[in-house]
Amino acid sequence: MNQVWIVDDDRSIRFVLATALRDADFRVAEFTNAEDVQRALRRDTPALLLCDVRLPGADGLALLREVKVTHPELPVLVMSAFTDVVTTAAAYREGAVDYLAKPFDLERALASVRRALTETVPTASAVRAAPPRHALLGESATMREVFRLIGRVAASDLNVLITGETGTGKELVARALHEESARRTRAFVALNTAAIPAELLESELFGHEAGAFTGAQRRTAGRFEQAEGGTLFLDEIGDMPLALQTRLLRVLAGGEYYRVGGRELLRSDVRVLAATHQDLEAKVARGEFRADLMHRLDVVRIHLPALRERRADVPLLAKTFLAETARELKLPEKHFTPSALQALAKLDFPGNVRQLENLCRRLTVIAPCASIRREDLQEHSSAAPLHAAAEPAWEAALRAWADAQLADATPDLHAQARARFDRVMLDAALAASGGHRQHAAQALGLGRNTLTRKLGSSRSHTKDAP
Repeated sequence: MNQVWIVDDDRSIRFVLATALRDADFRVAEFTNAEDVQRALRRDTPALLLCDVRLPGADGLALLREVKVTHPELPVLVMSAFTDVVTTAAAYREGAVDYLAKPFDLERALASVRRALTETVPTASAVRAAPPRHALLGESATMREVFRLIGRVAASDLNVLITGETGTGKELVARALHEESARRTRAFVALNTAAIPAELLESELFGHEAGAFTGAQRRTAGRFEQAEGGTLFLDEIGDMPLALQTRLLRVLAGGEYYRVGGRELLRSDVRVLAATHQDLEAKVARGEFRADLMHRLDVVRIHLPALRERRADVPLLAKTFLAETARELKLPEKHFTPSALQALAKLDFPGNVRQLENLCRRLTVIAPCASIRREDLQEHSSAAPLHAAAEPAWEAALRAWADAQLADATPDLHAQARARFDRVMLDAALAASGGHRQHAAQALGLGRNTLTRKLGSSRSHTKDAP
């Protein structure tokens, strides 16, 4: 029977995870800090170590580093409620077999444990540069999965296809993959294939010799040469002309190419990351994109969700953009009121994160007060119009009735409306319960005496209701 050690200072997490593991026929030992684990490892070695990142005293990543030195064959599975690119990538780089973002599904956790016990244990990278800070932000489940996937594949040399709508941050993912890889000390070169005229794109990619075409007065290095030993990011790859797709495929397949007009065969040691907002499979079906090139690029796919699919991240993003803009422009820092943050999460952002950032930059400069209110959003968010939820029919009817009564200067209007509202709710509950007052009261969350009192009160008001 395999023994699994759990290291987490959260008692509830240990209890739930330990119970699930024991039910799955694992022997379990529990620890609250790294120091106790280090002492225990001098006497015994488990089959697997499950470790939280944030622990009292030495943190989980420090424990992971020590374990990889003293027990290199021991698989370590890292857990954390604070999932970001830096932490996730650091865990994989230090030798973790997997990364579980809290709160996690127990079935998935058990599957990760079983997989970790059968896989080859990775070794920590020999080069440990200071971890960079990344512009990718998010706490939603979809973004946590993106961070986990970045951390998983960053250290490899696999080509990655990054998909997602315009403005979701595809280049940020590419930069994170580069900065967390062994190529981080070499160049990161980006090229938007849609921004370069088709007749110039070949030269931009592969360079050209002097005299290769009119105006080519000297030899010029292309993006592949500039990115040698590093990473080349090809944005909007779906717009690349078919003829050039063939040349790119040859480079990816053989690692060799010629400059335009050149005869010198050049070798390429470049990791290629590509991005698109288009449906490449559909373009392949229409004959607009080579299937073999798509498969070369799409070794690993990372999909970035649209902002509307991760609305829970909007407040964090907005506050970060607001603070960063104030620092950049050397302006007094502003903040959103709670109601403004709630309204932001309901805004339509067809331009996604980029549009939200632009709105925050505009508000930093234009909003009149240090506190940005909901009214400021409505005034300055013309690029991201607020689409309120459709008003229910009963609310529309109530509004029309209230407008009419206010126009007639009806006295005690609120009391009348409240009484009519109670009457409608009570009548509906009584009808649903077959006239049984106790059951009607329970359905409405009221006591029977309260229901009786409200019935009497509502009958005393005779004004027409909506």
